[in-house]
Order: sequence, then structure tokens, then C-alpha cells
Amino acid sequence: MPADDGHVSHEDHEGLADLLARPLLETVWRRRTHRVSRGATVPAGSMTYRSPHEPRPLTELEEAVLIALTGCTGLTMPDRPFDDPRDGKPIMAKPNMTMAGRTAGSPDNAQGTHFFLINDSGTYFLRRLPPAPDEPLTAERLVERARRAKVRVLDHRLDVAEGLRDFPAYLDSNRFLSNLPGTTLLFPVVDLSHQYVNALMYLLTQPDGARPTLVDDRNFHRPAGVRKWVRDGFLNGDLKLPLGALGPLRTQIEADLLLQNLMLTAEAMGLGAWIHASVNPQIALGDPKFSRAYGKMLGFTFVTPRWRLPDLWRWHVPLPKYAAVRSHPVGLTSPVGEPLIQAACPPAHRTMRHAVDAVVRAKFGPGGVYADKDVFTRIYREDYGQRYLAEASEYEERVIACTRDICAYILRTHRRFPAHTDAIHVPGVWLQVHHVEEEYYEKFFTSGLTETHRRHERLWDT
Repeated sequence: MPADDGHVSHEDHEGLADLLARPLLETVWRRRTHRVSRGATVPAGSMTYRSPHEPRPLTELEEAVLIALTGCTGLTMPDRPFDDPRDGKPIMAKPNMTMAGRTAGSPDNAQGTHFFLINDSGTYFLRRLPPAPDEPLTAERLVERARRAKVRVLDHRLDVAEGLRDFPAYLDSNRFLSNLPGTTLLFPVVDLSHQYVNALMYLLTQPDGARPTLVDDRNFHRPAGVRKWVRDGFLNGDLKLPLGALGPLRTQIEADLLLQNLMLTAEAMGLGAWIHASVNPQIALGDPKFSRAYGKMLGFTFVTPRWRLPDLWRWHVPLPKYAAVRSHPVGLTSPVGEPLIQAACPPAHRTMRHAVDAVVRAKFGPGGVYADKDVFTRIYREDYGQRYLAEASEYEERVIACTRDICAYILRTHRRFPAHTDAIHVPGVWLQVHHVEEEYYEKFFTSGLTETHRRHERLWDT
């Protein structure tokens, strides 16, 4: 992953040198999906093609470049106002969940997106490493950091059993070209729960009269645990915001942006790249609704709310035997017991009060984001980092207390948190990267390959 100054030493590898020299706009303009990987067969009537080649997996360095694109690339800048220009009152200026930046933006820099890498050797969770040291990053360092990032969670390629590649596991023609031997896939999942708590607090930092009353559109639009906050004037009772309207609070956008960056980088390397529907997300994560037929798959922990009569009209779940309809993933543990993903809700936390307090501590407590003065010394010149930490406002206690009440209401009423979206969101797409079946594209298409594709083997694989 690049150092803070973005400098990558490429003198030791022709492929890296070529990658860094290729103009961005040339990559964007020439970007096309290349679905057919080396060694694949394409049944297509008179255009049927059978490869004479064996599949050729990506090299460790090729995968390391892609892994770097999912990781930390330095530190972000808190370039936002501290004061309301209308009256000079302080406004909350510390919304970030982390100061570590990635190759794509994120609401409040939540960076809740995690990636799995899938190849012939297994399925790996990609641990996010801290920023690389401020030094040239060679091919050797890229590979070393990629090795540190990979946590094997399965000793095989994540897939359904042979003969089960039909719907709902795979969609239409994807099942014939997706997740084949020799291909590498990057599969994103997004922890929404921490940013859900954080964004609620940010929402409640609005000025007097502009703080909305949260109502529950799954419970007759009743106040979502905030009656006392309306009575004392902290919330505006005439300004109502349904919980359902919050959705995933835009945090899901991170994964889409990161996938686009990955695809453009693969294109610039002369590889084939293809964003498409993954194995059905519920199946891939091991949702209990599908695990009997497909197995544990990634083995996420799921919470299934106990059915109660109000679920009939709140969620249209008619009987207890259908309670698993509302199951959602809340965490993942490695095969050796290491927590890899833990949502900000039970069972990782005893109550939602504990979960909210944990989010606050992670930002403002000992060792938290805004307690690390060294980080802000690296972000700012001179003593401006310390000025920022001293002058920029944090959450006042009423904001935190009101957020606790909202989150406790959601769990108490709906038996899961969040209720109106999943704790861990799965976009349902993945990126496949592979060596291109060059003869197929040369035979059938007028502009099937770029010179970068044609040079790839000489530059990267020799």
C-alpha cells in the first residue's frame, strides 16, 4: 500500500513501471469488461470457443497490487469548519470514525468495507493494515504487506457444491464464467453498524430547531425512544424523520467506489476484470435460511430475532417458523478464534448502551481516533494539529444520551440492531480479475484487447 506521499518505487519490476506510466484517462476511456479468463470455454452457438490453455492464476505480486488498492493509503484531512458562520457557535467537527484514508471516499470516513480475496489456494479475509512507512514501496514490500493482510478463512475457493450453480446461488450466464479456476475474486461486505451509531450522533448535532424527531415507520410512526427529548425541546417534534428513511446511511457506497478503483487498476495492468453478481450474499455468508442446502460457507454469525405477534404487521412475518426471514449477519471469527468483524450490537456488546459507548470510546477515549496527537501532528503543519484537537467540538452528552435511547429502542422493539437495514451489508457483487484469453478476443472482436493486455505476460509474468 502506498506510503503517505503516494511514491512507489518501480525500478525493480517492469510491470509496476508500466502500470504507473499509463495515463489515467487512457485507462478510463479504454475500460471494457473482459469476462473470459484464460482456460475458459464459451458455449455460444457458431461462436463457441474452447481454450487450448490451462488456467493461469494471478501472480503473488499481481494480487498484492489489488490488495493494496483495498487498504490504507495514508491519512485524511479534517478540512471542515468549526464554527457556524451565522452566529459563531461551535459546530461538531470531529465526525470521522478513523483518520486513515483509502483509495475511495467514505461517509465520515467510516471505512466499514471489508474484502475477501478468493483464489485457487483458498478464501482470505483482508485485514486492513496501518499506513505504510514513508518510504518507497517496492514489489517486494507490496508482496510482504499483502501476506500480512491475508487471513485464511477457508482452505478452498468459496463456492457452492458442484451441480448447485443455478439460481439462487448464481444468476443466469454468470455461473459459466464466474469464479473459475485461475481467477481471483474480491468480495466486499460493509459493516454498517458503527457508522449507523456515529451518524445518528452526527445528525443530533444540528442546531436547535433542526434536530429531527426519529419515528419508527415500522411501528405506526411512533417516536423511536425519543419522547422525553421532544418534551424538553432537544428534538423538534414537528420535524420528523422515519428510521426507514435513514437506510444504510450511505455507508454502502464505499464498496462500489472501491470496486471501480480495483477494476480500473486491473485494466491498467492488462488483466481482465469483471464486476458482476456474486454468489447470493445470504448463501455466501452462511445465512441459516440457506445453510442446510449450501453449508456454512464463510460462516458469519447471524442473529435471528425471536418472533413476536407485532412482527406480523411490522415486518409481515406471519408465523414463528418464518422468523429466519429477519436474520442478519453481525460478525465473523477466524478459524483460530480471532474476531475479524464485530458489529456494534449484541452479541459483541451486552446492550446497545454498551455498543454506543464503545463507538464513543473508539473516537474520544484513551487510544481513540481523536486521542492520538501524533496522528494529527502528521496531518497538519506546525502546531495546527493540536489547535484542531483543542478547538474543534466533540459530541455533547445530550447527543450521546439521545443516541443511546434511540438504539436501545430499536433493539427492544425489533429484537435486532439495526432493524431497518442489516448490521453487515453485502452489495451482492464481486470483482473477478484474471488473465485474459487473448485468442478469444482477437478472433471475435475488432477492439477486444489493448496493447496493455498484449504486453501483460511479458511485463508481469516473466
